[in-house]
Amino acid sequence: MLGEDALEQQLAEARAALREVSRGITPPERTESAAEAADGRVRVTIGTDGRVSDIVIDPRVLREGSEYLAAELRRAVNDALDGQEAAVEVTEPMPDLAAIASTVERLQDESIRQMRQMTQAISETMRKLHRS
Repeated sequence: MLGEDALEQQLAEARAALREVSRGITPPERTESAAEAADGRVRVTIGTDGRVSDIVIDPRVLREGSEYLAAELRRAVNDALDGQEAAVEVTEPMPDLAAIASTVERLQDESIRQMRQMTQAISETMRKLHRS
């Protein structure tokens, strides 16, 4: 059976390991993403910072009119943004390790407090039994 000090030591080691794992997790990095519209006559590139880094418009697309150009440009930008999101999308949600660590620490502290109370109650009962 573990003594109180050994239990506290194991709990401290578990907390340290959880904190270490929390520091080691980094979110996925963005990648450059490009998309085309208007049959390849409009090309938009989104940089790694998530902002539009380049727009290439073939002058021939201007013959289609400003409304057409605006619609195709919007489609190319949205497709490029969607491509970037897909590149950094994680298949499973990332756990909130800080919240988990906080909960584990609270539960461990409560467990230690309860263990001390039980140990004290058992010791007191044993003293009473020895006196009888």
